[in-house]
Amino acid sequence: MIAILGAGISGISASYHLNLRGIENIIFEKKSSWGGLCDNFTIGDGFRFDYFVHLSFTKDDYVKKLFNQSSEYILHNPISTNYYKGIWLKHPAQNNLSPLSTEEKTKIIIDFVNKTNDKEPQNYYEWLLFQFGEYFTNNFPGVYTKKYWTAPSKELTIDWLSGRFSIPSLENILKGAFEEQDENFYYAQEMRYPKKGGYKSFLNGMASECIIEANKEIILIDLKAKRIDFSDNSFSHYEELVSSIPLPELVKCIKDVPQNILDASEKLLCTSGQLVSLGFNRPDIPKNIWFYIYDEDIIPARAYSPSIKSPDNVPFGKSSLQFETYYSKVSPKKQSGNSLIEHIVNKGNKMKLWSVNDIEVQDYREVKYANVVFNSERNKNVSIIHDYLKSKGIYFIGRFGEWDYLWSDQSLLSGKKITQVIVDDKDH
Repeated sequence: MIAILGAGISGISASYHLNLRGIENIIFEKKSSWGGLCDNFTIGDGFRFDYFVHLSFTKDDYVKKLFNQSSEYILHNPISTNYYKGIWLKHPAQNNLSPLSTEEKTKIIIDFVNKTNDKEPQNYYEWLLFQFGEYFTNNFPGVYTKKYWTAPSKELTIDWLSGRFSIPSLENILKGAFEEQDENFYYAQEMRYPKKGGYKSFLNGMASECIIEANKEIILIDLKAKRIDFSDNSFSHYEELVSSIPLPELVKCIKDVPQNILDASEKLLCTSGQLVSLGFNRPDIPKNIWFYIYDEDIIPARAYSPSIKSPDNVPFGKSSLQFETYYSKVSPKKQSGNSLIEHIVNKGNKMKLWSVNDIEVQDYREVKYANVVFNSERNKNVSIIHDYLKSKGIYFIGRFGEWDYLWSDQSLLSGKKITQVIVDDKDH
């Protein structure tokens, strides 16, 4: 029997594809419900919120097929905006500078023209300077990087950027500086979201084929005995082990794990998320499906609207927004709980998004593992841990098993691919 740790999208995918091959397996999930970061929760009288913004823009036909078999979907044109010093700019900001003052536009364009490309960038900050010049970098992505990744752009590598940034030509920057652009310069031209049930509905077809045991918190993994002990005093034996849980959580559960592996896991950096979810008694509060916030005195990095993603996410005639704030061991929380809710409510009022009387429900919660941070030590420490896991016959999948910046379709494919690796290993 193959034991799979974690019932997020990669764990469910691994189980589903093992089932297709007739290989017995079971998923052990710490929480009471499956889905991982693709899961959702409901507050008040039917206000549903995903854990962070989720929209599918996969181009992979196989993933599309699996998603489509599970749920009907709504097709969205991914138009989003940016809030900057009281001004709203269409996203991406570099292509849509027209609302800015002439002074700021001039600085951005001059820097863009005069940017130096005389050496290959060695970190994310140098890459941003290479692409955009100093003024835009320091006032837009440089600020946002600290809010979203919790680390300065100088401390981040560039091996996560592929396909995730719009790089405009001078012509496009100039056009966007003179007038509002109709063209969408975002890296995805369409996005899909389930009509009902939240983003995890895309996984229903796979999950229905899986055996998932919930409320199974792992406290010990004995590799010699091939045994997993759980906090409810139960245990399970296994033949093969597949893990999608975060590497630091996996490593600390392994019996007699070497100290250098523990040390490497403690050096891994990730963000944790603070989610403030607001439900409104009006249908027209959100204007766009999501937006980014560059102002440093407004704590959240971005917000999205579940009610625009699908009307099924709110009671009839109402709307919703969820704000994402990030922290990590290198950047602690600025505020939390009711204090952060109050901060967001007050800032949203000043941003003219709502009045206090529009708010019907509010909720605060935290997610320990949100995103992997690509700092300079990541590759070395991930390699140390992965080499150890491979030597012990442990397979790893998903965003926090691979410790990589994987979108949901990539996490699904990570679970699918490991089934072939397992089959190949068995054949040898």
